[in-house]
Amino acid sequence: MPKPNFRFTHYDLHEQRAGTVIEVTLNAVNNVRLMTAPNYQRFTEVLDFKYIGGVAKKSPIRVVLPESGHWHLIVDMEGHHGLAESAVKVIAAPAGQKHAS
Repeated sequence: MPKPNFRFTHYDLHEQRAGTVIEVTLNAVNNVRLMTAPNYQRFTEVLDFKYIGGVAKKSPIRVVLPESGHWHLIVDMEGHHGLAESAVKVIAAPAGQKHAS
């Protein structure tokens, strides 16, 4: 099975609620891609996949999860000089937020 031909760091964020903030700290410009579990599977198989994010030129960056579910975050060096050192922090969704039922 083919794999992406660039180095990346994978963070499995597990099940998270919509509105949860993901804070990513980087020591260099890299791509930050937040994706659902099915899209992560497609990423690993080098198929077309959808993601939230893109080139992170500043640090830290914050991304808000648009929906509840199992999320994955990738920091990758595609198009850049090398793989950045990275850290990810999950910040709980604000209390009292309306939830779709």
